[in-house]
Amino acid sequence: MEGTKLDPLAAAKKEAVDNHDRYLRVAADLENFRRRTVREKDELRLYASSRVLEDLLPALDNLALGLAAARQPKADLKTLTDGVEMVLQQLKSALANHGLKEINPAGLAFDPHQHESISHQADPKVPAEHVLTVVRPGFSLNGRLLRPASVVVSSGPAPKGGAES
Repeated sequence: MEGTKLDPLAAAKKEAVDNHDRYLRVAADLENFRRRTVREKDELRLYASSRVLEDLLPALDNLALGLAAARQPKADLKTLTDGVEMVLQQLKSALANHGLKEINPAGLAFDPHQHESISHQADPKVPAEHVLTVVRPGFSLNGRLLRPASVVVSSGPAPKGGAES
């Protein structure tokens, strides 16, 4: 039986060696993949904000120009105010391009999921449980609430003569 056919024990040993070699290669590939994934994740975390920051740089430049203009001896307040307003719009636009949405609910129904009520105030013109004043706008990022809008909520018209209905 020797000769053309391999001994079953020798064949099993060869197969075991081949399987062990494949196992070592797969284990090495998996470890390399894990390291590469960790490295890519770290790079993503480090540089993910670079696009946002690049879009904010022009507004930063314009703010510095506005400050330099404000320091001039005969600076015009209206021109400066208009310039600051333009920079604010530029900032809002750059942030909106990256998914930031302002929540400014003046006149809308109070929504506890998006608004934070800091007080109630009677007002005959604004229905009860509607936003009377926005003290600080809120913001959401791609549909996820970052900061609720701080609002004053209307309690409707003031009661007359102290009688409650």
